[in-house]
Amino acid sequence: MRTADVITNATRNAFRSKLRTTLTVLSLFVGAFTLTLTTALGAGVNDYVTKQVATISTGDVLIVTPAASTDTTEGPDAYDPDGRQQSAQANPLGAGTLLNDDDLDAMRDMDGVDRVEPVRQIAVDWVAPSGGADDERYELDVNPTSSIGRSDLVAGDQLDQEADEAQIVLPEDYLDALGFADAESAIGEKVELGYTDAAQADQAIEAEVVGVARTSLLAAGAGVNQSLTDTIAEAQAIPGQPDAYVVAVATLAGTGDDGAVTASDVDDVKAQLADADLAGQTVEDQLGVIQTVINGIIGVLSAFSVIALLAASFGIVNTLLMSVQERTREIGLMKAMGMSNGKVFSLFSLEAVVIGFLGSAIGALAAIGLGSAISTALSAGPLADLPGLTILLFDPVNVVVVILVIMLVAFLSGVLPARRAARQDPIDSLRYE
Repeated sequence: MRTADVITNATRNAFRSKLRTTLTVLSLFVGAFTLTLTTALGAGVNDYVTKQVATISTGDVLIVTPAASTDTTEGPDAYDPDGRQQSAQANPLGAGTLLNDDDLDAMRDMDGVDRVEPVRQIAVDWVAPSGGADDERYELDVNPTSSIGRSDLVAGDQLDQEADEAQIVLPEDYLDALGFADAESAIGEKVELGYTDAAQADQAIEAEVVGVARTSLLAAGAGVNQSLTDTIAEAQAIPGQPDAYVVAVATLAGTGDDGAVTASDVDDVKAQLADADLAGQTVEDQLGVIQTVINGIIGVLSAFSVIALLAASFGIVNTLLMSVQERTREIGLMKAMGMSNGKVFSLFSLEAVVIGFLGSAIGALAAIGLGSAISTALSAGPLADLPGLTILLFDPVNVVVVILVIMLVAFLSGVLPARRAARQDPIDSLRYE
């Protein structure tokens, strides 16, 4: 029997017992459907995070905080009036210990560090069009890490951290409220920011709109440059209190082509920071933690798919073992007519592969159809404020891999029945009743 005939007969034989085969295909369908969806979820979220990293990070900055304490001595530490201060409240940007001016000076003296700027938290009460009335004021959150990197711009330019003029990057959803027809018309215009100083007096400052940014999970709020941050921070600083900072941003000097910062440059500065009892992370490092958590969750969801596939594999074994028993005399006749053990093994193995292909292909196609509809609905509804996020991204390569993996599982499940069929004695098989 030629190979083509073996494939044809295997496909035909897989449907001898239509009900049994259908139930086995359905069990594979569940695993393929779930695995395709979880794979698409992981691909969609990781693709969005990767795009955001490329948008907001230039790869040449480190977010620096005091190193986590590893002191194992018993009892509290002795008070040092010249040491680092402790934060009065929990802060998501760093630990409880704050940086001081000595830390900043130490960073500036490190090889490979071009510039160091502390991240100062400022409180802005409102934003309004320049010269706007009281009823044109709107609450505004300021992203305290604007100096870390770049904004995902709709229009305009990035903030100039070395400029003396106050600059702001507005979130896109503030355009209509502030009277701008579109993002382009806002560029170069002035807005007014209101804040309360240390004496609890109302103050206001004008800032030029240099860019308009899309909404992002990774960079919420308006972006302001260093000049504007310093002005408000100094006004809100409590007199007599020493300077202390939650985090600082160290801009690196690269040694690569065209002054690019290399991985070696980053590692060298990280080592120097560690020697100074400091810790530095790139934006990619911080988002890597997020991706690890996401991948862990997706891994747990995928485990349920694997359990479904394991259950389906027992169904394939059962289906083929029954098929071998029902076709015992047929097997004996084929072997008596000269069919080799290898051909018999191939015949039953291919039946398992055909069942695996049907279950995986139908499951994958159903997942793509339903998942695409869900993704479109979410993009137009709850996720409309996150442009660029495709929550379920069906990569053709991933889909093909899922199908091939399930076909492999089906093949392995069919090995035992196929071996039993191949090893049958033709005389005994022909006598089987």
